Amino acid sequence: MSGGDKLDFEIRPNPAPVSAADRAALLANPGFGRVFTDHMVTIRYAEGKGWYDARVEARAPIPMDPAAAVLHYAQEIFEGLKAYRTADGGVTMFRPEANAARFAASARRMAMPALPEGAFVDSLHRLIEIDREWIPTGPDGSLYLRPFMFASEVFLGVRPANEYLYVAIASPAGAYFAGGVTPVKVWVSPDYTRAAPGGTGAAKCGGNYAASLAAQAEAIEHGCDQVVFLDAVERRFVDELGGMNVFFVYDDGTVVTPPLTGTILPGITRESVLTLAVEAGHRVEERPVTFDEWRADAASGRLREVFACGTAAVITPIGEVRYPEGEFRIGGGEPGQFTMALRQRLVDLQRGNAPDPHGWVQRVL
Repeated sequence: MSGGDKLDFEIRPNPAPVSAADRAALLANPGFGRVFTDHMVTIRYAEGKGWYDARVEARAPIPMDPAAAVLHYAQEIFEGLKAYRTADGGVTMFRPEANAARFAASARRMAMPALPEGAFVDSLHRLIEIDREWIPTGPDGSLYLRPFMFASEVFLGVRPANEYLYVAIASPAGAYFAGGVTPVKVWVSPDYTRAAPGGTGAAKCGGNYAASLAAQAEAIEHGCDQVVFLDAVERRFVDELGGMNVFFVYDDGTVVTPPLTGTILPGITRESVLTLAVEAGHRVEERPVTFDEWRADAASGRLREVFACGTAAVITPIGEVRYPEGEFRIGGGEPGQFTMALRQRLVDLQRGNAPDPHGWVQRVL
């Protein structure tokens, strides 16, 4: 059915779901992004018709013509968020309306139709409802949700497509850090940049991540876990990591993060961290930070903690920075007190274990 903020979903239960015993075995150690649930959501779009044919159906391969527009012109966007089990047996999501708004903004930047935000959130509710038994029960478990959309029209030509497919899949996830939260090493890329002014840096599109992979491989070659990108114009200012926003914590309690100037993804975890830091009594600044400033402040001791944040790992302390001419540590290289306290505060909020004055936690079941 087309039109409006809500869609009528046809429910087609998987006729051959994974057995309870096999599901339990998979949930014992799901890792991240390796195990998938029984169902998926699909919604189609056609120019002049709007959104239609909304379904919850068995997860299965997507038939695709070799001339599908996404394969040639990369019109594709995605989101990532989680559902959690609560202590009373219910299920929650953390700020799904913010993901819905960002998904719509990414669509507009990529010249794609914006899925109504209500339909986006509703599609996730439907998927969680039918696959709720796939949510891990452990304290670190969650159900990772991956909504995405791509140009499905069959044609060759440089123009926005007239047909699109929205899909949402789900993947049970365990603890992101198998051995607990430990500081990561990061590599500052001297050659690669992630996004330029006027580009797609603020959109959550696959091309941004594809462009980061060579730099990420370079980081691994230098013994690092993640890559840090500098700005594309002057190669001086810190932008973000390959898949996370970055924060700096100073000796006077000030918390600093690079501003959203169009080259940085507006992270939902980032926005939450800014709010929680202010509530904790910290001065917060969104301002440019040069790599030279980062290095000098780490050496003087003025810079006490650095961390990255994102949906998958929540908050990750950064302990060591490497670059072609050398390396330096942040503090003693151990997780900082502010970083870990903030991480726990955010985790408690996400799982419904703390008061939620902002209405960020949405009850699903």
